[in-house]
Amino acid sequence: MSSTASIRKFQFFPFVISLLITLTIGFVAAFFTRPEIQGWYSTLKKPSFNPPPQVFAPVWTTLYVLIATAAYLVWKHRSRKPVYKVTRGIYFIQLFLNFSWSIVFFGLHQVGGALVIILLLWASIVLTIQWFSKFNKVAGWLLWPYLLWVSFAAVLNGSIYFLNS
Repeated sequence: MSSTASIRKFQFFPFVISLLITLTIGFVAAFFTRPEIQGWYSTLKKPSFNPPPQVFAPVWTTLYVLIATAAYLVWKHRSRKPVYKVTRGIYFIQLFLNFSWSIVFFGLHQVGGALVIILLLWASIVLTIQWFSKFNKVAGWLLWPYLLWVSFAAVLNGSIYFLNS
């Protein structure tokens, strides 16, 4: 079997592992988020474009599936080459920042700190798109909805920060 054929062949368990990693991050982050929606978060001044709370779970679930799929597509090209190691590192930094935002915003009630994190997250998503695209163009494209949503979330986070300062 050629290496191209092995790259194209779908591998169920690695894909499931990729899904489990991203969905677990979302699930644990929701642990910090859910209790605060009706409590602390409801007391904040929010801009007119703030979506209703029920929008966030399906959007994030969809995004986590797209992120996991993109990561799986890049994983299929894994190697010990520096370019893969850098790509993997950027990806995990992005996941860490994604996870950290919920803890800082909802868990610690630090809207300003969360704004810094979401701006770093935005930059790390841009880098992830660039580096993923070196391995698989589709993987890079799959992350664009994530970048767009985080762009919106950053504007929302910034608006909440300024409205409540």
